[in-house]
Order: sequence, then structure tokens, then C-alpha cells
Amino acid sequence: MFLGDSEPRADVGRAGPLLEYERRIASGDLVDGDSCQVGTLRVLQRLYDLLIEHEDSCQLDRYKSSEKNGRSRWLWSRLIPQSSYSPVNGLYLYGGVGTGKTMLMDLFYDRLPCNWRKKRIHFHDFMLSVHSRLQMHKGVADPLEVVAGEISDESILLCLDEFMVTDVADALILNRLFRHLFSKGTVLVATSNRAPDQLYEGGLQRDLFLSFIETLKERCVVHEIGSSIDYRKLGSAEQGFYFVGKEYSELLKQKFYQLIGQEIPGPQVVEVVMGRQLQVMYENRARLLCTAEASPIELFERIVTVADARRISPRSSLKSQESDDLDLCADNELGFAKDRTISRLTEMNSKEYLEQHDANLQEKAPGDVDEKGNALQAS
Repeated sequence: MFLGDSEPRADVGRAGPLLEYERRIASGDLVDGDSCQVGTLRVLQRLYDLLIEHEDSCQLDRYKSSEKNGRSRWLWSRLIPQSSYSPVNGLYLYGGVGTGKTMLMDLFYDRLPCNWRKKRIHFHDFMLSVHSRLQMHKGVADPLEVVAGEISDESILLCLDEFMVTDVADALILNRLFRHLFSKGTVLVATSNRAPDQLYEGGLQRDLFLSFIETLKERCVVHEIGSSIDYRKLGSAEQGFYFVGKEYSELLKQKFYQLIGQEIPGPQVVEVVMGRQLQVMYENRARLLCTAEASPIELFERIVTVADARRISPRSSLKSQESDDLDLCADNELGFAKDRTISRLTEMNSKEYLEQHDANLQEKAPGDVDEKGNALQAS
């Protein structure tokens, strides 16, 4: 339940994520027939309706909030701590890889009024921001309360994609951070591969993390997306560039230089934890070319989750020590990462992904400018 047993007004359901989903199905932009996704959209629609109905009490309107309170509210709330829980509970969506969680979040977030105090951010980036803010407030009596105040001032509706806790520092921060956030009226909408009770499973000092799980379940409705369809695997891979076998190395090189033409290739860089950087491809929807010894599924077949390991070898331990199958790597984090890697490799090798890549290139007109300001010629 989001707000006790009350129902939203009948007239607020004329817009929102469910209506947009139905429109995209009708236009052919989305695949029809997934009852699990429709069920999830109904839950998102109910949250949307309640937020619209309780916009004022949730203080969602950015401009009304600014006019009424402004800077004085920020200062006053720190002089006299106040609790003001939202009358509307949030939502925690979880499901397997490729079940459409991000797409569903997009449908929900994109329908929200633009004047609301809202933010949509990847959980990893959110935690990087939290750590950065904590560094800025070193020496304050309770820096987490200050950070929570800043976050809630900016966005009372917080949408976090791919909620996954693997770092002990994050695990120890989350409980107090979200207690402060919820007490300041924050409404959380999150997507994850894990049910709340499976978050940070097997992590260091997990007993200190358990109270956060209870807080999460208290302030959010938990809903599983039970689809068995991985939408990233629906496309065919007939035109892909994933070659199995060492003999394809030279062909790979030829294909690469054929595709880049006169351009000079260069990596993209994203920030990761503790000031480190990682070179990637995926979010830019780049084309992937690679050789491998086996198909994606075969590459990772010996890496499984703990639950899978118990089915395969009942006496397997967490890290396969003293297990029935010494070749088996039973690890929850690696098991989930494996599923995502297979899914994304398959997607990046699909006809649909490559066609979208080609369409993006076609949209580039002569005279487009790169990051350095240099003119790019159409290839």
C-alpha cells in the first residue's frame, strides 16, 4: 500500500506511464504481450496517481517550495531538526537481467511534471555524489544529515536505477543516509536485480546493513518484475561482429579499420569509485567487435550464483572451497554480473542494435562538430 487503504482520485489516471506504454504498444515501438510488465506499469501508475494527488503535501512543486521556504528552510531545518515523512510510500522494483526495469523507470520518470523536485540517476553515480558531498562536509557533527538535507532540497522524488550494494563503505552509509532522507520527506523509486533481503548478501559486516533493509521495506512497496523474457536477447545475431575462434583475429582487424575509415579511434572514460577511471563503450551504443574462444553463454558457464551452485552441487560453499565441483565458481556478485554480461554481449551483437547504430550514423550530417571543436566529415 502507498497511502493506507485510500484510493487516488478517479480523474488523475488520464496520464502517466501506463497510458504511454499502451500508446507505444499501439505504435509498434514496444513488444506487446508481457503481462508482468503490464502488472508493474499498473503499480507505477498507482504511484504516479498518488503523487499527482498529493503534490502539495509531498512538496513536489519546485517553485512553490522555493517561494514558501527558500534558503531559510534549509537553515532552519538544521537548527531545529524536523521529521516530515512523505504521505506516499515509494517503490522498489526488482527482477532479472533484461526484464525491462530501466525502460519501465523511463516510462514513469518521463511522464512526471517538469516542475517537480525530482532526480533520475544511476545508483553508482548517486553514491559517488554522496561520497563527494561527505568530503566537502568533513568536520561537521553529522555530515550525513547535511548531505541528506542537500539531496532532499534538490529532489524530493529520488529515482535510482540499478540499486546494488557491493562496497562495505556504501553499506555502512546507506542506513543512516536514508533514515535522514525519508524523515525529510524523500520518496524513493528504485530498480534492482536483487530483492531487498538479498542486497549486500555475504558482504562484510552485513549485520550492520540489515536495519537499512527493514527501513527500505517500510518506506517502499516492493514489487517483483517476474518476466522470464530478456528483451536484449530478442534480436537475431546474424549480422554481428562476435567471432568465435582465434583464426578470426586478422578478420577482426580488417573489419575494425574498414568501419572507422579515416577516423582515429579513442576510448571513452567514466569515473568509478575512489577517483579511479574505467574505459567503456556500452552507454554510447557503440559497435562492438571482438573475438572469443566460445559463445558468451559458454564463456561463463562455470560461474553461478550460490543458489544455482546448491542445485548443481549441494555441498558447494560460497567460493567453491571444499565443493563437489572444484571447477565451479559459486558467487552471487559474479553470478549476477555474468547474466548481465551475456545479455549485453548478445544485445550488442544483435541485428536491431547494429541497425540503430547505423541509423545514428546516418543522422550525422557533414559539419558535425566533435568534442574538440573539429569539423567531422560524413564517412
